Amino acid sequence: MHAHGHFDVKVVPQTPDNEPAKASGLMRLSLDKQFHGALAGPSRGEMLAARDATQKNGAYVALESFSGTLDGRAGGFALVHRALMRDGESQEWTVAVVPGSGSGALAGIEGTMRITIVDGRHEYDLDYTLPNE
Repeated sequence: MHAHGHFDVKVVPQTPDNEPAKASGLMRLSLDKQFHGALAGPSRGEMLAARDATQKNGAYVALESFSGTLDGRAGGFALVHRALMRDGESQEWTVAVVPGSGSGALAGIEGTMRITIVDGRHEYDLDYTLPNE
Protein backbone atom coordinates (compact mmCIF):
# COMPACT_ATOMS: atom_id res chain seq x y z
CA MET A 1 0.00 0.00 0.00
CA HIS A 2 1.07 3.58 -0.50
CA ALA A 3 0.45 6.80 1.44
CA HIS A 4 1.43 10.32 0.36
CA GLY A 5 1.23 13.75 1.93
CA HIS A 6 3.29 16.42 3.63
CA PHE A 7 4.43 17.30 7.12
CA ASP A 8 5.40 20.32 9.13
CA VAL A 9 8.50 19.91 11.27
CA LYS A 10 10.04 21.90 14.08
CA VAL A 11 13.65 20.96 14.87
CA VAL A 12 15.05 22.37 18.11
CA PRO A 13 18.68 22.01 19.27
CA GLN A 14 19.00 20.38 22.71
CA THR A 15 21.70 20.91 25.31
CA PRO A 16 23.79 17.82 26.12
CA ASP A 17 22.76 16.63 29.58
CA ASN A 18 25.85 14.64 30.62
CA GLU A 19 29.63 14.77 30.25
CA PRO A 20 29.98 12.02 27.59
CA ALA A 21 27.31 13.74 25.46
CA LYS A 22 29.09 17.08 25.83
CA ALA A 23 32.45 15.53 24.94
CA SER A 24 31.07 13.80 21.82
CA GLY A 25 30.64 17.04 19.89
CA LEU A 26 27.46 15.65 18.35
CA MET A 27 24.39 17.77 17.83
CA ARG A 28 21.23 16.60 19.59
CA LEU A 29 17.89 17.88 18.30
CA SER A 30 14.25 17.32 19.14
CA LEU A 31 11.72 16.64 16.37
CA ASP A 32 8.13 17.84 16.53
CA LYS A 33 6.18 16.88 13.40
CA GLN A 34 2.59 17.09 12.21
CA PHE A 35 1.74 14.77 9.31
CA HIS A 36 -1.02 15.65 6.82
CA GLY A 37 -2.61 13.55 4.12
CA ALA A 38 -2.99 9.76 4.23
CA LEU A 39 -0.79 9.79 7.35
CA ALA A 40 -2.36 12.23 9.82
CA GLY A 41 -1.21 13.06 13.33
CA PRO A 42 1.77 14.10 15.42
CA SER A 43 5.17 12.50 15.65
CA ARG A 44 7.85 13.26 18.22
CA GLY A 45 11.47 12.21 18.22
CA GLU A 46 15.15 12.90 18.62
CA MET A 47 18.04 13.24 16.21
CA LEU A 48 21.80 12.99 16.60
CA ALA A 49 23.92 14.64 13.93
CA ALA A 50 27.55 15.29 13.06
CA ARG A 51 28.86 17.85 10.57
CA ASP A 52 32.22 19.02 9.35
CA ALA A 53 33.42 22.62 9.64
CA THR A 54 31.95 23.52 6.23
CA GLN A 55 28.46 22.33 7.30
CA LYS A 56 28.25 20.58 3.89
CA ASN A 57 29.23 17.07 4.99
CA GLY A 58 27.92 14.94 7.81
CA ALA A 59 25.40 12.37 8.92
CA TYR A 60 22.35 11.96 11.09
CA VAL A 61 20.35 9.25 12.80
CA ALA A 62 16.92 9.74 14.34
CA LEU A 63 14.03 7.92 15.95
CA GLU A 64 10.49 9.21 16.06
CA SER A 65 7.17 7.94 17.38
CA PHE A 66 4.00 8.58 15.32
CA SER A 67 0.45 8.39 16.68
CA GLY A 68 -2.60 9.05 14.56
CA THR A 69 -4.22 7.54 11.49
CA LEU A 70 -2.90 5.94 8.32
CA ASP A 71 -5.49 5.63 5.56
CA GLY A 72 -8.19 5.83 8.26
CA ARG A 73 -6.65 3.19 10.57
CA ALA A 74 -5.90 4.51 14.07
CA GLY A 75 -2.69 3.54 15.82
CA GLY A 76 0.98 4.30 15.94
CA PHE A 77 4.47 3.17 15.02
CA ALA A 78 8.09 4.26 15.22
CA LEU A 79 10.39 5.35 12.39
CA VAL A 80 14.18 5.12 12.22
CA HIS A 81 16.19 7.51 10.00
CA ARG A 82 19.75 7.36 8.67
CA ALA A 83 21.39 9.71 6.17
CA LEU A 84 24.73 10.95 4.95
CA MET A 85 25.37 14.38 3.48
CA ARG A 86 28.09 15.06 0.92
CA ASP A 87 28.63 18.54 -0.51
CA GLY A 88 25.25 19.63 0.85
CA GLU A 89 23.29 16.79 -0.78
CA SER A 90 21.56 13.98 1.12
CA GLN A 91 22.79 10.50 0.20
CA GLU A 92 21.94 7.02 1.37
CA TRP A 93 18.88 8.48 3.12
CA THR A 94 16.72 5.71 4.57
CA VAL A 95 13.63 5.91 6.72
CA ALA A 96 11.99 2.68 7.85
CA VAL A 97 9.20 1.55 10.14
CA VAL A 98 10.76 -0.03 13.23
CA PRO A 99 9.80 -3.74 13.20
CA GLY A 100 7.25 -4.62 15.86
CA SER A 101 6.51 -0.98 16.73
CA GLY A 102 2.97 -0.84 15.31
CA SER A 103 0.00 -0.48 17.66
CA GLY A 104 -3.78 -0.38 17.39
CA ALA A 105 -5.03 -0.90 13.83
CA LEU A 106 -1.40 -0.44 12.67
CA ALA A 107 -0.06 -3.46 14.59
CA GLY A 108 2.28 -5.46 12.37
CA ILE A 109 2.99 -2.57 10.00
CA GLU A 110 6.17 -2.74 7.93
CA GLY A 111 7.45 -0.25 5.42
CA THR A 112 9.79 2.43 4.18
CA MET A 113 9.36 6.16 3.74
CA ARG A 114 10.87 8.56 1.22
CA ILE A 115 11.09 12.22 2.18
CA THR A 116 11.54 15.00 -0.35
CA ILE A 117 12.06 18.66 0.43
CA VAL A 118 11.16 21.17 -2.27
CA ASP A 119 11.24 24.90 -1.52
CA GLY A 120 11.15 24.12 2.21
CA ARG A 121 8.05 21.88 1.97
CA HIS A 122 8.52 18.35 3.37
CA GLU A 123 6.64 15.62 1.51
CA TYR A 124 6.52 11.91 2.28
CA ASP A 125 5.78 8.72 0.39
CA LEU A 126 5.20 5.71 2.63
CA ASP A 127 5.16 2.24 1.13
CA TYR A 128 3.77 -0.16 3.71
CA THR A 129 2.15 -3.48 4.39
CA LEU A 130 -0.19 -4.61 7.14
CA PRO A 131 -0.98 -8.20 8.12
CA ASN A 132 -3.93 -9.71 6.26
CA GLU A 133 -4.11 -6.84 3.74
